[in-house]
Amino acid sequence: MNTCTHALPAWLRATGMLLGILWALPWSIAGLLAGLAAMPAGARLRLGRRDRALVFVRWPWGPGGAMTLGNVILATGKDLDVSCITYEHRAGRCSHPPVRLGDHERAHVYQYMLLGPLFVPLYFLCGGISVRNPFERAADRYAMSGRGWWPWSKPPLA
Repeated sequence: MNTCTHALPAWLRATGMLLGILWALPWSIAGLLAGLAAMPAGARLRLGRRDRALVFVRWPWGPGGAMTLGNVILATGKDLDVSCITYEHRAGRCSHPPVRLGDHERAHVYQYMLLGPLFVPLYFLCGGISVRNPFERAADRYAMSGRGWWPWSKPPLA
């Protein structure tokens, strides 16, 4: 975790978290509706404290993995504690170790909390679901190191 945030008082961190949740609320509502629509098909709702989100597991639609909408994660598997490969690894650009899917998705939760309703348009302007997208590369970086979830932050030192 970023050492700068530990210097902030707990009440200020909690206030920032609450403001971020409220700012991301339009997309969280969309995610909640998508998750609730999937419950008759077997999706189950869990509170993902670690991932700062409501998590629908066993979400029956999509190619696999997970998708984040605000503070809601729609996961096709039984939980977020599964290993996955990074976008750059999959594209053959480098060799990364597998990362925890939930850590990757948590980075997107933080991105939504900062950008709110602007996240999805910016995400698609930056390349959508691809290795070219700085939001995806930042989420992978965060999943590998626990730092650097903001797309234009400096990569952590090795």
